[in-house]
Amino acid sequence: MSVNYQFRPDVSLYDFDRLQQQLLDSPKTRILLLKQALGLINQRLDQAFYDGADIRDLIYGRAWAMDQLLACIWQLFDWPDQRIALLAVGGYGRGELHPKSDIDLLILLKDDDDTRYRQLLSDFITCLWDIKLDVGHSVRSLADCEREARADITVATNLLENRTLVGSDALRKEMVQRLSTECMWPSAKFFEAKWQEQITRHYKFNNSEYSLEPNIKSSPGGLRDIQMIGWVAKRHFNATSLQDLLAEGFLTETEMRILEQGQCFLWQVRYALHMISGRAEDRLLFDYQRQLAVLFGYLDTDKRLAVEQFMKRYFRVVTTLTELNDVLLQHFEEVLLKKDEEQQITPINRRFQIRNGLIEHLGDEVFEQHPFALIEVFLLMAEHSEIEGVRANTIRALRDHRHLIDEAFRRDLRASSLFMELLRSSGDVALQLTRMSRYGMLGRYLPEFGHAVGLTQHDLFHVYTVDAHTLRLLRFMQRFRQEGCEKDFPLAAGLVHQLPKLEILWLAGLYHDLGKGRGGDHSELGAKDALLFCERHQLSKRDTHLICWLIEHHLLMSMTAQKQDLSDPDVIRHFAERVGDQVHLDYLYVLTVADINATNPTLWNGWRAALLNQLYTETTRAFRRGLENPIDPAEWVEETQQQALSILRVMGVDLEQVQALWATLDEDYFLQDAPSEVAWHTQGILAHAGSSEPLVLVAAPTDDMREGGTKVFIHARDAAFGFAATAATMDRLGLSIHDARISTSRQGFTLNTLIVLEQDGQVPRAAERLEEIRQELITTLKNPEDFPALVQHHTPRQLKYFTMPTQVYISNDPSNLRTLVEVIAPDRPGLLARIGRIFVEFNLWLQNAKIATLGERVEDVFFITQQDGSPLSDPVLCQRLQARICEELDRQVREPGYKGSYAIGRSG
Repeated sequence: MSVNYQFRPDVSLYDFDRLQQQLLDSPKTRILLLKQALGLINQRLDQAFYDGADIRDLIYGRAWAMDQLLACIWQLFDWPDQRIALLAVGGYGRGELHPKSDIDLLILLKDDDDTRYRQLLSDFITCLWDIKLDVGHSVRSLADCEREARADITVATNLLENRTLVGSDALRKEMVQRLSTECMWPSAKFFEAKWQEQITRHYKFNNSEYSLEPNIKSSPGGLRDIQMIGWVAKRHFNATSLQDLLAEGFLTETEMRILEQGQCFLWQVRYALHMISGRAEDRLLFDYQRQLAVLFGYLDTDKRLAVEQFMKRYFRVVTTLTELNDVLLQHFEEVLLKKDEEQQITPINRRFQIRNGLIEHLGDEVFEQHPFALIEVFLLMAEHSEIEGVRANTIRALRDHRHLIDEAFRRDLRASSLFMELLRSSGDVALQLTRMSRYGMLGRYLPEFGHAVGLTQHDLFHVYTVDAHTLRLLRFMQRFRQEGCEKDFPLAAGLVHQLPKLEILWLAGLYHDLGKGRGGDHSELGAKDALLFCERHQLSKRDTHLICWLIEHHLLMSMTAQKQDLSDPDVIRHFAERVGDQVHLDYLYVLTVADINATNPTLWNGWRAALLNQLYTETTRAFRRGLENPIDPAEWVEETQQQALSILRVMGVDLEQVQALWATLDEDYFLQDAPSEVAWHTQGILAHAGSSEPLVLVAAPTDDMREGGTKVFIHARDAAFGFAATAATMDRLGLSIHDARISTSRQGFTLNTLIVLEQDGQVPRAAERLEEIRQELITTLKNPEDFPALVQHHTPRQLKYFTMPTQVYISNDPSNLRTLVEVIAPDRPGLLARIGRIFVEFNLWLQNAKIATLGERVEDVFFITQQDGSPLSDPVLCQRLQARICEELDRQVREPGYKGSYAIGRSG
């Protein structure tokens, strides 16, 4: 179904009368003639696209040209009668055709018996294939169409849009009659089935129009959503275009314009995507996004990449179309499904009432006379949990009056008071803020949020646009408040009910990322925006300071947990000093957990949860002791040993052997491992005594183990290539290392503890999987110097399109007498093994490692010393090490197979 547009065929596109005569005169060269004609048509249409022709002329023009070409081919065959016709159906039936789209054809027969047409049909279809047409065809009788459409809503929808290309149009009309609402799929039932179909389709895309690689046809806000409106309108009103919905009052002029502009934009993108990819590609893959941005004239700036500007426009368009789709389908639901319902009306106040579970405004002048009601409606929904949503006419009224939200509105005490009441409500605050965003209200009331709508970061870490990420974060905060959340987020679910003021949490979540895309530190910019909000809404200085502190430091906890050694008492003390008190820590923990979960669905796992819990617990202990009384490392070691001895005593282990073993270990070992782990290691080493093979222990996490990942403990003779060989083996097994702690005994044995996860973030738990890991490591560590042959692995497609120069930062940690090497680089197979090999080249000892994979890049921290246990003090040596790591890691980017050219290096 088309929007308000009248297509005029361009007869100069190709001389089809001449082509028909050539086909009749030269039967032996028909295929060549048809291929030449098809090639010239495509060439002319594609050139017209580059020349800036109206996209509607190209889409409808291609369909018109295909009509003429198919008619020419059809007429080459001697059809025996008029009881057969060639029809266009589906998208082609609407008169639309993109460069590489399937040409949906229905060969319609009057009778079930196709014997007399069978050979002709075979020759006709073969001809289409010979000229390389992408044809999707079916041969059905009228009875077939009726039977299959009745059984399958997809078939019914496909046949709903039809045109006769050649043959008897009377057959098509009879088919239309058999498929009418009087015969099957009444409009209410049709709508209900299509709506469920859309819900299922949206679910496949996480119910979000925001995706790293969206599908412009099927994702929420895509072309299918526009078509959905057309299908329902055609079925209910027998409408031929969306223009007909204006007369029926189901569509306004503004909404018609939104649909028309949105469809044209998506058509342009899809047309270009087909040309660039050379196939019927509807996914905006990274492979093509940058090319499309260049094609549409976007240029890189200091603040935003061209591809990010292009994707921002795409997301803004589909967000608007999603909003409109919601309104129109709800309108259809009220008219088609609920028109006969008994009207149950519950007054709320003079401005609003509840009608059959939906809130609606009273009178056309409500928002004009009382602009603050634009905020009030969302507060009322938060206060009345029985309200299921907003009636379609009220959604339209909200959209039509949102222009009233201006600077004067924002200064209005009534509006600001209502917004703060919403944030302080005990209802579902996140849902109401999401609705405010969906209807375009939140971006008006908070212009800084409006700036973030559709704002992307072109990488694999930030899966959502800034506005979508912010709303997801708020929904996680709301989830923490709900019953049953304790299983997945035990600490956050407990803390959220202890926070003194929830509005502080909501505001910190709202503003934490809104400084992005404006240049400078987004945390600082967001804090400044929040300060102005707090002053405008008359929050206390104490609350204002806490909100701004949370925004400015919202990355502090995750960066500390992921990049620093939490077994180091100094790390805990410095973090506690920056946080200041328990209240700040509680708010920061809840904000951090919500932020990680809302950034990327793959980020949150047991390992990250355990690290944050450890940091929270140790910092709480530091507050209880008093920051003026930092923990003594010797006291920490003594406490760990005593608790481990208690466990070993119960296990019946010889305590004299235990003490003899521990005497060979430095105190760092007891600082970095929990008592249960020390006992596990000790029992394993003593039981393995006398064996010539390396000891490898593998265990999935239990409640008393610190990290939420599968733990691998290795006790073996110290070998130069030990860590590199281990990393290569893990990579070959499809495992990712997230934490590595390395100790060496005075007898020349390494005690390495690794935390590993599967590539998808899941914890390896199956007994056979754990045994596979153990056996592979034993085999490798018998001859670790052979590991280079193991570093062979396929690089995932998406990683190939993101590159950045490797960054290496080297600094010394005087308190622990070791050197920190931070490596930021594109993720790639074998990276840890390569780095481990370089440390061997430089005769360096790897003491500890924190491994963090953030989308397409890694941010790894290695704690190293020289062979004598001292940190690196020679600046020249540090420069050589830095250059060598960069050279090795950047070399793979230059190898065949890498296609990326994006410099992605922003964080947060």
